[in-house]
Order: sequence, then C-alpha cells, then structure tokens
Amino acid sequence: MKKIIKFEKDDCNPCVMVSNFFNENSVSFEAINPFDHPEIAMQYKVRSVPTTILLNDDDELMRIIGYQPNELNQMIESL
Repeated sequence: MKKIIKFEKDDCNPCVMVSNFFNENSVSFEAINPFDHPEIAMQYKVRSVPTTILLNDDDELMRIIGYQPNELNQMIESL
C-alpha cells in the first residue's frame, strides 16, 4: 500500500507550503516532526525539513526535499 510521510516542523514555511499543497489536492499524508521522533528520522535518513517520502509498504519510491510543486505533482500521480 502506498503512503506519503512528510517530515516537518511547525515553524517552517516550506513545510506549511507542502502541507497546503497536499490539502488543496485532497491527498492524505502522515506528518512527523523529526525533532520529536528522531528514531523515525534516522530510520528514513532525514536530514532536513520538509522531506516528503512516498512509500510502497516499506520501500521508498520517491523523496522530495523542500517545496517543489512539480515533483509533488509527480508524487501525487504515483499514488
């Protein structure tokens, strides 16, 4: 099953932009703060926010760092 997880911080403007992009396109995602959950951030090798990852079960299909609308559209099309 495919799913999107997004690593974000509350005070990060690009993080908000990615969330708004997904919300405007009615795409569900799991938001994780890497500072609150460092073990999950380490598992996915996240080094900056926002980092958005498309997973199929546990396999990473796509990773986007920052707010990149064209790539986010590609991610949505891959769902």
